[in-house]
Amino acid sequence: MHVKQVSVFLENKSGRLAEVTRILGSNDIDITALTIADTAEYGILRLIVDKPDKAVEVLRKNNFSVDITEVIAIRVDNKPGGLSIALNHLQDSNIGIEYMYSYLGNTGDGKAIIIIRVEDIQNTVKILKSNGIDVVSVDEICNI
Repeated sequence: MHVKQVSVFLENKSGRLAEVTRILGSNDIDITALTIADTAEYGILRLIVDKPDKAVEVLRKNNFSVDITEVIAIRVDNKPGGLSIALNHLQDSNIGIEYMYSYLGNTGDGKAIIIIRVEDIQNTVKILKSNGIDVVSVDEICNI
């Protein structure tokens, strides 16, 4: 089980992030998680949205460089040490994490949603599920 992540490459100048969010909003695309990494010249905005294919289409029409990446979403206890349980299983299986970030909303169940990018998604999902870690679908994320 994987989630489509939209990656947008942005020039590091005022207003570019606002423009992306304005375009998505005006096309009825809901952002449920995001992170941005930047350098002096550019940034990579990574988004989980309810309509990733439409997001790519409208952003490309507006001259943004956009890509789709597969990531994993997991549900962990929102308490001290909750995330470490899942990460320990990945460490024990020699799975490295390229990056991760969290979901923006309130799950209302004492849990947190964490987005993880790894090289081997299928194997990672198998390991997480076999160790009782709840792997979450994009539909679940967008409906929380």
